[in-house]
Amino acid sequence: MSQPDTLVLQQSLPRERLDRHLTGLLPGVSRATIQRLIIDGRIKINGSLVKPTHPPHTGDVVSIHWPSPKVANAQAQDIPLEVLFEDQDLIVLNKPADLVVHPSAGHDDGTIVNALLHHCRGELSGVGGVERPGIVHRLDLGTSGCLVVAKNDRTHISLTEKFQLRQVEKIYQAIVCGELEPATGDIRAHLDRHPTQRQRMAVIAAGRFARTTYQRLERLPGSAFVEAKLHTGRTHQIRVHFKHIGFPVFGDDAYGKVASRKLTEVTGVVAGRQMLHARKLTFRHPRDGRFCEFDAPLPQDFRDVLAGLREFAVRSPA
Repeated sequence: MSQPDTLVLQQSLPRERLDRHLTGLLPGVSRATIQRLIIDGRIKINGSLVKPTHPPHTGDVVSIHWPSPKVANAQAQDIPLEVLFEDQDLIVLNKPADLVVHPSAGHDDGTIVNALLHHCRGELSGVGGVERPGIVHRLDLGTSGCLVVAKNDRTHISLTEKFQLRQVEKIYQAIVCGELEPATGDIRAHLDRHPTQRQRMAVIAAGRFARTTYQRLERLPGSAFVEAKLHTGRTHQIRVHFKHIGFPVFGDDAYGKVASRKLTEVTGVVAGRQMLHARKLTFRHPRDGRFCEFDAPLPQDFRDVLAGLREFAVRSPA
């Protein structure tokens, strides 16, 4: 085997399984893949073979011998990409809201991965397997903005560790339903799969810790333009957290359908998707440690919704 990549676990979780925990730390890798690597002896803890059920412990050194990358199942497609930055190790995109990140059920092609296979021509990390090459983190369908992709395995592991250790600053901008009081806040609410609607997330006391801080940037009619900082990276975190405090994201059919419909009825402004944009991404470059900050400008549809709400405020002053 080649030289392994390593991760150092940051917390002890006696009721957690290693395979499940590593799936959370390596978002581009499926749980089934993690299980197979553990069973095949390609993932070890402190140099020893373990089972997928092994509980994580603080300070455990996880060594991962990645198998040789297979030929990608996804086909390269010439899909335009807005590239914010690119070098030999990584590429940062301004993801359009209407593109899925990687192939999945119902989205066999036309994804960011298909576009990257064409753009990078084989220069993508194999860590995510044939379905998710180079994918370090994800943005939901309907969410636009900064997305970083690894072009080699070393960069993939380094970026994954930075996300795990919260060494990546993630700033989002959103339009939420309701005028958002107080103007600043710190949302701490544990998240897990919804008990009956498995495609959705919910605030669950026994779930995983999640924290979002925010500040209101602008009051709008029946709504607010806000900036939010992710301190953790749970699935649908911002969307669920803002719903939890009573101010769901405008246009979010999963978590804010009723509130969004009411806002449209009052203002006449329609949100064609959830008004959520990954505005900034900041981290130290995996190769040389230099400070990197990337800023994705708001897309036209987001700016149109802002303009519509501002225009309504002028027409209908309080």
